[in-house]
Amino acid sequence: MNNNPLAARTDLISSFIAMDVLERAQELEAQGVDIIHMELGEPDLPTPEPIKEAALKALHDDDTHYTHSLGKIELREEIARYYWNKYKVSISPDQIIITSGTSPALLLILSILIDPGQNVILPDPCYACYPNFIRFLGGTPLCIPVYEKDGFKFRPATVTENITPLTKAVLVNSPSNPCGTVFTAEDYRALSEAGTNIISDEIYNGLVYEGQEHTILQYTPNAFVLNGFSKLYAMTGWRLGYLIAPRQFIRPMQKIQQNLFICASSFAQEGGIAALRECEVHVEQMRRIYDERRRFVLQRLHEMSIATQVDPTGAFYALANIKAYSNDSYSFAFEIMEKAGVAVTPGIDFGANCEGYIRLSYANSISAIETGLMRLENFLHTYQKR
Repeated sequence: MNNNPLAARTDLISSFIAMDVLERAQELEAQGVDIIHMELGEPDLPTPEPIKEAALKALHDDDTHYTHSLGKIELREEIARYYWNKYKVSISPDQIIITSGTSPALLLILSILIDPGQNVILPDPCYACYPNFIRFLGGTPLCIPVYEKDGFKFRPATVTENITPLTKAVLVNSPSNPCGTVFTAEDYRALSEAGTNIISDEIYNGLVYEGQEHTILQYTPNAFVLNGFSKLYAMTGWRLGYLIAPRQFIRPMQKIQQNLFICASSFAQEGGIAALRECEVHVEQMRRIYDERRRFVLQRLHEMSIATQVDPTGAFYALANIKAYSNDSYSFAFEIMEKAGVAVTPGIDFGANCEGYIRLSYANSISAIETGLMRLENFLHTYQKR
């Protein structure tokens, strides 16, 4: 008899180490320790005023009830218009489901695609939570190493070599967390020819600082897209995202949405409408601020000789190669926090192939970043003397 009171799936889920780092940092701060936060992708910039005003108006007007399970038609129409204006991709509002952030969106997609024993191909490193979503549903994350010298991008031949009858999808993220990698047209075109479902997490689209931004939907209509408002519009706490999918998959996902989530927040959706209609200038201002920070971080990482071979050009993350110091990024990251007062995320959070790296988020003020990197540099000088 199994006396374990917990479902077996709970043993398959690892902790989100970035959150472990944050929670330890908060404990130290409660003790009076000054911590510079570079561990989370949490924009420090405020949500633009038009978004807040739209939500407040919705609350005042008692727009506080259930919406259609797919989301408000006005928001879905704005998203469709956005993809046409930005990418010249024609999608219909009935191909869109509004969700409470992109995490429920990913759960909906994976729920209709994978059965126990089937696999989803992921890059290693990748966003820490992806493998846990797949395991939770009984699937197998098939992690393919991607390398610093390639800018942490898939080699197309390696993807096709790993596709088997048990493969249900390839899950990619551009601009990427944790690498800051941005896919080119050629990268997306090669993926579109892989011969399996493509799930493209594009939550950081809009935060691209060099080159041209793309969506997988420019190269194939038969793909699933995750996107939302958290990063580009500094709306992490609003929990507002969406997915785009071929029409034949919408109804199965809608049924799951109805049962598990019902719908996204009604007044948050009004904020999303305002974001798309009124906040282009605000987004461009935030993008310029992030780019200034990115350039500063890269300059300092190069000065410390821990920059990666290919500079990140999107999102608000940079990996630092600390293999000259340690091959235990977990212990190393916590030691940096305890001794230098800088919270960073260990590379091992993002996969075995990210061991020997730490991730730095530049979603913080330039003054805080400057202080944090100075502390990191001093720590490394001390560490070298051991």
